[in-house]
Amino acid sequence: MEFLARQSRLFCPFLNKTSPATLRALSASPASSNGVSNLQVAARECPVMGAAMAVQSSRSYATSTKPLQFEQSSQAMANETSIDSVHAKAGVFDTSKGICKHGLAVMKAAQAATGEVVEKEASAIKIASTSTKKMQSNTFNYEDFYQAELTKKHKDKSYRYFNNINRLAKEFPKAHTASEVERVTVWCSNDYLGMSKNKEVLKTMRNTLETYGAGAGGTRNIAGHNKHAVELEAALADLHSKESALVFSSCYVANDATLSTLGSKLPDCVILSDQLNHASMIQGIRHSGARKVVFKHNDLVDLENKLKSLPIEVPKIIAFESVYSMCGSIAPIEAICDLADKYGAITFLDEVHAVGMYGPRGAGVAEHLDFEAHASGRPENTIMSRVDIITGTLGKAYGCVGGYIAGSAKFVDMIRSLAPGFIFTTSLPPSIMAGANTAIEYQKMTIRDRAAQQLNTRYVKSKLAELDIPVVPNPSHIVPVLVGDAETAKIASDMLLERFDIYVQAINYPTVPVGEERLRVTPTPGHGTKLADNLVNALETVWTELGIKRVKDWEAVGGLAGVGVKEAKPVQPIWTDAQLGLTPVTGVQADNVVVEKETITAIPIEAAA
Repeated sequence: MEFLARQSRLFCPFLNKTSPATLRALSASPASSNGVSNLQVAARECPVMGAAMAVQSSRSYATSTKPLQFEQSSQAMANETSIDSVHAKAGVFDTSKGICKHGLAVMKAAQAATGEVVEKEASAIKIASTSTKKMQSNTFNYEDFYQAELTKKHKDKSYRYFNNINRLAKEFPKAHTASEVERVTVWCSNDYLGMSKNKEVLKTMRNTLETYGAGAGGTRNIAGHNKHAVELEAALADLHSKESALVFSSCYVANDATLSTLGSKLPDCVILSDQLNHASMIQGIRHSGARKVVFKHNDLVDLENKLKSLPIEVPKIIAFESVYSMCGSIAPIEAICDLADKYGAITFLDEVHAVGMYGPRGAGVAEHLDFEAHASGRPENTIMSRVDIITGTLGKAYGCVGGYIAGSAKFVDMIRSLAPGFIFTTSLPPSIMAGANTAIEYQKMTIRDRAAQQLNTRYVKSKLAELDIPVVPNPSHIVPVLVGDAETAKIASDMLLERFDIYVQAINYPTVPVGEERLRVTPTPGHGTKLADNLVNALETVWTELGIKRVKDWEAVGGLAGVGVKEAKPVQPIWTDAQLGLTPVTGVQADNVVVEKETITAIPIEAAA
């Protein structure tokens, strides 16, 4: 009650200036013979209390009353004057049919007062509603923004559609679509060697899954460090002949985390980035906050000029890839290492599309460039030993998932200790790490799958060349078939799938520049002669029906992306005939692969399961 009294004094001037003693006296003294106190008279003069009392009075007179029946009544209630007696004194003897004239007059007054309040409240609500609508009209429309961005993608024909393709381990390289009975041949997978269905890999993963469960249990710092991580990182360090390695959830994360950490920690660091570097490297450089200098793709002159412009004492990182996946070009790794030594830089080499695919043990292009030395177990003083940092993936040629870095022990420990992308990411599941380790060790022991894949690639490229179907020239395992238009590339991809049961996804911006859209074909050891001929014949039909430019058409306009460039030197495959085991006399390789007059006439048998 004291709280209510204090609050009332704050809002009521009368109560605020009147002492408690005066209030008690007013409430006790009647102003007239009807028993109304002086305090009630004063209250009726108040605009707030007066209206409230009028409403209360109308409620009392608005309904007829009957004598109240009480089993027991207090003395105070017995002495209370009934409403009926009040009406009797006023000359009104029957109120059973509703409100009396006194009550009606009071109710009208109350309704008038209440109506004014309601009208004001309605007006206030209307103003508030209008204000809210106006405010809402000025707020950012997120859904419209999303739609506008999607409309742009649809308008320039670069919107990406996903096909429901389910690769079948027992029928590699076949897959089923949304319908499990429909079969298509997959020609664009990065599972380059078919290791995702390798029997040894699957066996290891099943056993590990049953023993250790599905997940790792947390980040490496909390619950995700185990023997599988230790063994996998040891295998990767050995693969690249480095002191140490560190596994990430993907190579995108590995590149981003490593470059962002290095670039932010090295004082005044400058990162020189190849023009065609992968988005993960570009993102890592951006996140580092370091100065970025872009050099023309594989252009040593441009790279050296930019290195010359930088102080020798400034930390510098040259970031580049070994195999550029959309065009198939290969970096001049040795020459870049020479420039790094000359100008005091370190090298950051992404071997994502090369690990498992090149070299006698599958370590990548850097290993492949000293093929004999590594085949003989002599990794010292080789090109690979000169590369400071190597990154790779477990999700392409090794058929699993994950990424990694390899380098000096101090470098790897620094990234392990400082990179948020490693520290705060849940570790790969034990079965994945164990399976990847098995795939790596498997490929260290044989070049059979790599050789088969390379020979299948040669076959497809040679057959497409015979039909003048444009393939971006390169020395690697990638077969980029140039289309030159986003909408046409999508139509061509759809035709291959719907009419020929061949799945090759269209590649458009931002993965490749606008105007250089293509179909990216990737043969595997499992794509035999029959499947390759089906692909080539289907592409011939699509090119003819859609009127897509052929090599001669690109020549007429000066060439594009290396296609149709006059007087261009032929590109030689990085794998030599000798490395593939082709004999110069008979042209016969193991597994009855025949090469005659530099034209492959047979595809190797499918790789081992």
